Amino acid sequence: MSKNYNYEVTLREAMRRFCEREITAIPSLTGATLGEDGQLQLKFLNRTYSIDPSGQVVLPGDQEEVPLTIKILLLHYLAQGSETIVQDKFVSFKELPGGTIYIQPFTNRAIRPLVSLFGDNPQALSTAGSKLGGVTAKLGDVGITLYPFPRVPVTFVLWGGDDEFPPSGNILFDSSAPQFLPTEDYAVLASLMVAELKRAKSE
Repeated sequence: MSKNYNYEVTLREAMRRFCEREITAIPSLTGATLGEDGQLQLKFLNRTYSIDPSGQVVLPGDQEEVPLTIKILLLHYLAQGSETIVQDKFVSFKELPGGTIYIQPFTNRAIRPLVSLFGDNPQALSTAGSKLGGVTAKLGDVGITLYPFPRVPVTFVLWGGDDEFPPSGNILFDSSAPQFLPTEDYAVLASLMVAELKRAKSE
């Protein structure tokens, strides 16, 4: 209950911040589109969400309630997005502002599941990532970059194991990442993306 309450508090604050921003300025800063009905359309993990001027988030055509974590991520991105362009410079989670504070949850929720899913067959990461629109990154034994948001690249890297070392992996961000989301959001985002890769792998 306490966890849900904290998410509710975070969501209300995210909605407040979103409403403070001029909605007509958001598309050029985030890659969202603004329809004639005054609603924003934003692609997130290959699904397009609608956000009205009050910050209500829905997935058109889906009767299910959008999870709180996804609502928060979308509103944070829309409220914080900036004119910064992708720098094409990789940084680790620990290099993000305050990243060392959240590194353990990030490792447990994202990197360990990534290695568990694909460590024995790194090429399967490339196959799953390609299904989600990813592009090859020349890192590790297999690397693939996905865009969960229009301005936020996330790169998944795997090194296959051998007789001496077990498989390992990492998840990297662009150096522009702090301009679009707070650091703790990237731990949540990476976890959601690994879940999407798992789903793509099973299809």
